[in-house]
Amino acid sequence: MADTANRIGQILIHEGVIDQQMVDKAAQIQQRIPGRMFGDILVQDLGVDHHAVFSQLAKVYAFKEYDFQRDPPDEATCDFVKETLNGLREDIREHVLKKRVLPLKLLDHRQETLLVVTPDPTDREIMDITPHFGYRRPEIYYGRLDTIVALIEQVFPPKNQFLDVLRESTIPVAVEEDVASDTFDEAALDAEINQSMLTNLVEGSLVEAVRQGVSDIHIIPLEGNSTQFHFRLDGRLQHWYTQEDTKPEAVIAVVKDRARGVDRFERDTAQDGFMQREVDGHLIRFRVSILPIAGTQPERRYESIVIRILDDRTVVTDLSKLGLQPASLKAFKSAISRPQGMVILTGPTGSGKSTTLNAALCDVISPGVCVLTVEDPVEYIVHGARQIKIGPQLHFEDAVRAILRHDPDIVMVGEIRDLETAETAIKLANTGHLTFSTLHTNDAPSAVARLTKMGVEPFLISNAINIVIAQRLIRTLCQDCKQPGSVEEIGGREACLQARMPEALLKEAEFCRPVGCPACNDTGYRGRAGIHEALLFTPEIRHLIVQGGESVDEVGIREQAIAQGMLTLRQSGLIRVAHGETTLEEVLASTTAE
Repeated sequence: MADTANRIGQILIHEGVIDQQMVDKAAQIQQRIPGRMFGDILVQDLGVDHHAVFSQLAKVYAFKEYDFQRDPPDEATCDFVKETLNGLREDIREHVLKKRVLPLKLLDHRQETLLVVTPDPTDREIMDITPHFGYRRPEIYYGRLDTIVALIEQVFPPKNQFLDVLRESTIPVAVEEDVASDTFDEAALDAEINQSMLTNLVEGSLVEAVRQGVSDIHIIPLEGNSTQFHFRLDGRLQHWYTQEDTKPEAVIAVVKDRARGVDRFERDTAQDGFMQREVDGHLIRFRVSILPIAGTQPERRYESIVIRILDDRTVVTDLSKLGLQPASLKAFKSAISRPQGMVILTGPTGSGKSTTLNAALCDVISPGVCVLTVEDPVEYIVHGARQIKIGPQLHFEDAVRAILRHDPDIVMVGEIRDLETAETAIKLANTGHLTFSTLHTNDAPSAVARLTKMGVEPFLISNAINIVIAQRLIRTLCQDCKQPGSVEEIGGREACLQARMPEALLKEAEFCRPVGCPACNDTGYRGRAGIHEALLFTPEIRHLIVQGGESVDEVGIREQAIAQGMLTLRQSGLIRVAHGETTLEEVLASTTAE
């Protein structure tokens, strides 16, 4: 198997799909977990594009590729797929759909040769599956994964069984008069929950949120016995559902009952819990945050709930997938390739700092190094790292101190919260460890000022840090409906110049404008991309920090970094505007004037 993997790896290198470093990493993973296929490791663990890998594998094993663009599935094709699969036993049909093996069409008038399309023609189980279709000669073709998934969803739309039951239910929910908080009637609340379909509503919201690619679910209690559910999609909150004629306390109690680590009967303090559910064959984790809130009715016990969705399928493990501009990517790779020093990510909550850190960690992890992370909480599992579990017996600050005695090579401190954490992280960086962490600052130069104000000596900052990267996430235009646009349609030439778009970039720009379609819920935007500001600590930057002492010259640091080729957050965003990926309005809303 090692020889086969090496041969495939060399072919993919020759085609420019991967490099030798990725081949070596995939081989190491294959050694740790025998039986895993080389192509699956490249896609699932290293984030390489599925089509780029498996289209080449199909050629290696002499499978033809089905061209869905030249011959897209029509209504007759969909009917054939549905009829053929509906004729299978239920357990076999589920297995076929899980493997995404589709009987697409007949290739001869005698109705004996069946064209079967699959995103992985090298899967040995396919030859066991095809006889169930009932045709003598199956002919296996490779097909793009995204196209096959879209076809399956068109033929067999995923059902949300919880919401289906909820829609069919006509059980009324009794609403009683409110009672004072000191005599809260738990029995009456239980009766209301038991005769309602609230469990289906909560479970259905989890399933629907995962399928829509939502990052957070907000559950908001309102006066008048109603509760709103909002989904955060592409960074914006959107109303999804309102539960009427039900006490918000009942909805909140259902969520609490289904979350671990939460006390249902505690309504006066903040609580954190978690849930796990299998959605469409994937294990999804949910982090639950509960806060007591005030309302116009003092006797009511209102709590706000936010459920963060942690889907490991969305984790980026390839630095090239982060969207860093070439100069920023080069600086970042240079910083994390050093044996020691500190790498700091800055930005507000929800700006993608954890995603970038995980991708950086995946790039430097190897069997020859000890990688420790201290996060509160641990959001995503990083294979190859030992992620310390914070709990009642081990606090974040204690864990940070303890890692000094645990012989690490690479350390990730989830967030620099105070002077003690900052000093420990900098001590690690200055004593031969590569250290990753985050700060909440608006831009990269501000990170230096923040550490100084915490009480860290400037000369320690200067010596310890390799790079500071500030980032934001901005919405990108929907690929299905965006249209080419003139400079006037995106705000006008003068607006571009005022935003500091260079004349040369303005002349070559290929602007696009949002339109709106069902795929993007008529918003014109779908998905998000990062914009970055990479402050590489060169000798000149280090000198400015030491020279400035406690009076950090942020302007001087910024000007020196720009002179050395650093792109600011706004400049990074304007490049995306000029490439037709987003709009000027979106960039201006996410960045400040320079």
